[in-house]
Amino acid sequence: MLVKQDSIQGSRRFSNYWWASLILLGGSGFLLAGLSSYLGKNLLPFTSSSELLFIPQGLIMTFYGTTAVLLSVFLWLTIIWDVGSGYNEFDTRTGLVTIFRFGFPGKNRTVCLKYPIKEVQSIKVVINDGLTPKREIYLKTKDNREIPLTRVGEPLLLSDVEEKATEIARLLGVVLEGI
Repeated sequence: MLVKQDSIQGSRRFSNYWWASLILLGGSGFLLAGLSSYLGKNLLPFTSSSELLFIPQGLIMTFYGTTAVLLSVFLWLTIIWDVGSGYNEFDTRTGLVTIFRFGFPGKNRTVCLKYPIKEVQSIKVVINDGLTPKREIYLKTKDNREIPLTRVGEPLLLSDVEEKATEIARLLGVVLEGI
């Protein structure tokens, strides 16, 4: 194989859709309950939130609702922009490793790192099990930089990590650290 390209999933994951929706729904409920107590009208069906005192309950609910809605907007924008998605390309014909990722809109929306294969020291695997498992593959350069090659968040299966790391190390002709 002369060229290997791995696509990296960004923020468009089921868990992000789930949390963005749940936070928007809950935040809207808190915001409407707080506004109902201020206006004296029930803005939420099946509740009597207009009977709440605005100070302190309604004010606190409005604050929490506004904060949750803003957090949800941030999560939805992250999903829409697909932050963190991209690809890793290992091209033995040109002798280059390309790591490409999308970020937030602006001057640095895209991150594109290119390294000559001869500058790659090894492929490093980090595996930590426990409450917050970590299974990641890094490209380690000769100047000791470690560039992550796996997606952030959901850990991969141990067998998948070993297989991918071994395949990349074999393709680049470098050693494999951490296994």
